[in-house]
Amino acid sequence: MTALVVGATGGVGRAVLAGLAGKGIDVRGMSRYEAKFDTFPAGAKGVVGDLVAFGSLGNAFSDVEAVFLVSPLSQNEIQMGRNAIKAAQAAGVKKIVYLSVPLPEGADRVPHFRNKILIEKALKESGIAYTILRANNFFQNDQWGQAAIMGYGTYPQPLGNIGLNRVDSRDVADAAVNALMSDGFENQEFAIHGPSVWTGESIAAEFSKQLGREIKYAGDDLDSWAKQAQHMMQAWMVNDFKIMYDFFQKQGLKATAEELAQQKTIVGHESRTFEAFVGALLKQWAD
Repeated sequence: MTALVVGATGGVGRAVLAGLAGKGIDVRGMSRYEAKFDTFPAGAKGVVGDLVAFGSLGNAFSDVEAVFLVSPLSQNEIQMGRNAIKAAQAAGVKKIVYLSVPLPEGADRVPHFRNKILIEKALKESGIAYTILRANNFFQNDQWGQAAIMGYGTYPQPLGNIGLNRVDSRDVADAAVNALMSDGFENQEFAIHGPSVWTGESIAAEFSKQLGREIKYAGDDLDSWAKQAQHMMQAWMVNDFKIMYDFFQKQGLKATAEELAQQKTIVGHESRTFEAFVGALLKQWAD
């Protein structure tokens, strides 16, 4: 089998690339920039392609049987996702595993969640066998909070206090590798969650416990968060995230018992814990 990872330079995509290469699969990672290929794991090949430019995708998708697709957070996300699906159709791809988001009632008001709904529609209408992974908020998003946590003693992500079953992105990658390599997951959707519910306060408490000093939750004030975030991201993205965090604060993003039981079949092992992630992250920061 030849597989293509679209989004190979992102956290999940890179882990999928490594997972497939480690199992001896003929795998390509796609990037707009050839210089990125040097960061790919051993055994993975690099191929140039740009999701915005449909004409650039033919070589990347040629002779590929299975595709892992991430549509990046972008104002062009819908076009990018549809271009990937069109390229897969043209190349005769047999299977696409698509990284999407959970969609509880009301989640479609979040702009980038709504984008993914439209891409899913195109995927389901494509005639290609699909597996959709609905991943919760990643543990790895906390990697961007180093300055706030270590320098200011504050946990910055305004997740609220209803709670989310946050997930390790490596578990999502493991699910993707299994869906790409094995039969039985076609034309299905799987929620991928972590084992425990985490709130803004409880996350701050876990960092406090492992650091041995107090880390405070920055709170739920989204206007204050937006003022800080505008220095790091474009205005449209700040607005998108603000709507998402408002949804989290009002409704949370919790797993059902049925979802947790179902995901074991595709992840292939027990879910990684947030406590272990924090321990490894703090060691990385210390190093």
